[in-house]
Amino acid sequence: MSTGQLLAHALTVAPRIPGESTQQAVGYPSVFLLVALGALVPVVPTGAVVSSAAVVAFHQSDPLGMLYTFLVASAAAFLGDMALYWLGRRGVGSKNGSKWLAKLRDHAPPDKLAQAQEKLADHGVAVLVLSRLVPAGRIPVMLACLLAKWPMRSFARGDVWACLTWAATYQLIGILGGSLFPRPWQGVATAVGLTVVFAAAPALWRRVRPSTAPSAGSGGAADTRDDGRGRRA
Repeated sequence: MSTGQLLAHALTVAPRIPGESTQQAVGYPSVFLLVALGALVPVVPTGAVVSSAAVVAFHQSDPLGMLYTFLVASAAAFLGDMALYWLGRRGVGSKNGSKWLAKLRDHAPPDKLAQAQEKLADHGVAVLVLSRLVPAGRIPVMLACLLAKWPMRSFARGDVWACLTWAATYQLIGILGGSLFPRPWQGVATAVGLTVVFAAAPALWRRVRPSTAPSAGSGGAADTRDDGRGRRA
């Protein structure tokens, strides 16, 4: 093969080679950093990150892309959780507390913390595993573990299964979104939408559910109210 033929072959093949390899070289570290950061600072929508990465991996030709995405997301979530738990333990053991422990308390309302403590006392590690699947459930359960003075080893044993289950769930959401559309961006948009719905559904249900209960209760109270002259209103 002549030099000209080699050059022509390289020009036609080269644009195809870096496509997926470049996406993987940039994508996996980005997923790791975003998920780990989201575990430390609970404002990053890590579920949407994992689902979007799963869509991209679904449309790639690499058969191991899905496995790599799952392992990267699980490892990042686990390391982020362990780092946050370690920082929280330092705050529990300190006389003056710490800003990390204060942030955990800010994201764990007293009612949710009380529920988490009760469930943790009754069911132990199972609650920790499920806490990552419940929107806004991870921090109250983690704080309950801190207040119960769980050692790092005990927390790690439960959290590793929690992170694996969480990564698999959101990856399945991404696969669903990726399988519905031929273009990756369409699948990403669908996966993000499904993730938002999944995260927002419990909060919406809690807001709708109490709105019907008081009306019945208030009606009952009106029926039994005394008008001050010995008669029922």
